[in-house]
Amino acid sequence: MRRPALAALATVSLAFALGACGTEENSVVVSNASADVKTGSRLFVERCASCHTLDAVGAQGSSYDIRDKERVDGPNFNVRKECVENVLYAIRNGGYSGAIMPENLAVGKDAEAIAQFLQKYSGTQRKSTAGSVQLKCAGE
Repeated sequence: MRRPALAALATVSLAFALGACGTEENSVVVSNASADVKTGSRLFVERCASCHTLDAVGAQGSSYDIRDKERVDGPNFNVRKECVENVLYAIRNGGYSGAIMPENLAVGKDAEAIAQFLQKYSGTQRKSTAGSVQLKCAGE
């Protein structure tokens, strides 16, 4: 009777250990961000992080080197600034090209939470060059 319980405990422990491999911490959930932004960060990790990069949540889905880029690599949100309206458009329509990203990965309040999260945390590493126009989102 004790063997099955030990085997189950070992399996669960191994699953937790392997589940943590290769991931970084979602620093947004422990920040002073609003509840909607924290929810958006968790949803982003669940639904978007496999194709997009964003350091704030440990997402590493994009390629950093153009020679390693794959067709499923989404934009790197460390360097690409997004506004709520643009994110909602992309979620509804499967990105901007419609080729890879599934439509409606989130809807309603979930989509809005992801959009608010991305507006707050995207674009933190973009470089400003002389004469470049910096994207300003409504409400910022």
